[in-house]
Amino acid sequence: MSVFGKDEVAINKFAASMPLPVFDVTSFSQPVSLSRAKIAIVTTAALHRLDEDGFELGDNDAHFEKLPRNARDLAIGHHSVNFDRGGFAADINVVYPIDRLEEMEDAKIIGDVADYHYAFAGNQSDTVSEIRLDSGPLCAKAMLDEGVDVVLLTGT
Repeated sequence: MSVFGKDEVAINKFAASMPLPVFDVTSFSQPVSLSRAKIAIVTTAALHRLDEDGFELGDNDAHFEKLPRNARDLAIGHHSVNFDRGGFAADINVVYPIDRLEEMEDAKIIGDVADYHYAFAGNQSDTVSEIRLDSGPLCAKAMLDEGVDVVLLTGT
């Protein structure tokens, strides 16, 4: 049956024909249960503190912003005039669900909310080599140093 222009039968037939990769060696790690996990947010919404410079225009800014857990004085750094900022203006949790994580922590659904969260700009060069080789590993190291178990990725 077609729902909103999507033909479920055709989609399932196509998916069934897709080859599945076979890996000789796989890595496996047993994750910490969510009730004990420390969770950090990483967003591509280019969030930054209102009193800081934030992100540059264009596709050349691969740095990340380190956002303290208690920061709510955030601006969205998406500069396109075609981008609707209404959801973010109404509720920061639309792109940065910090309050929802804190509610989950209070309800003992998750173990802990990280002290710091991280924002990148979503507009990047085609290779994203700066993030892959420089700022991405630095961000990951900062989270590992804090003991983060789970990363919640959000966009704009």
